[in-house]
Amino acid sequence: MKIKTKFEKNLESHINLLNDDKDYIKEKIEQFATQIIKVILKGGKILVIGNGGSAADAQHFATELTVKMLKERKPLPVIALTTDTSALTAIGNDFGFEHIFSRQVEALMKKKDLLISISTSGNSKNIINALKFAKSKKFKILNILGNKGGSAKNYSKKNFIVNLNNSSRVQEVHLIFYQNVCEIVENYFLK
Repeated sequence: MKIKTKFEKNLESHINLLNDDKDYIKEKIEQFATQIIKVILKGGKILVIGNGGSAADAQHFATELTVKMLKERKPLPVIALTTDTSALTAIGNDFGFEHIFSRQVEALMKKKDLLISISTSGNSKNIINALKFAKSKKFKILNILGNKGGSAKNYSKKNFIVNLNNSSRVQEVHLIFYQNVCEIVENYFLK
């Protein structure tokens, strides 16, 4: 009897998840891409937030759209609020780590903009505070979440949720998801 390797088990799990949730994932990719395109066409910008690996995903997401993915086109207005170390450390020091995103959202976000949060748990206090502020101002919000959405899912009706609580597996699916969103957005702006 052959014992499966960890990689084989993980790969099988991914394939099953992607196959089982294919229609849901496709619907959410189209929903998110459409919302991003609408915001940009109306002169808005996209702000992206996340912690740890999700901070790296926020930066990756923003870079794909401000620079390019596969084809040269005009740069798109997408900012990861995870990159300004002076703002992050000053806010963390003066107001507390739980306000590192809400303070930036308050300073930078306008009505025509869109906030995207990426969180494997959906429960990080700094994400929740940013979402809470954005919702109080009736700003547009999209969430890319794991762990059944956590508390973050309550701040938007437009959520992509990976119903797993293993952060590594959730981040892998998030990557597949937002790469496809970015590709659709990029192709739209090639016109």
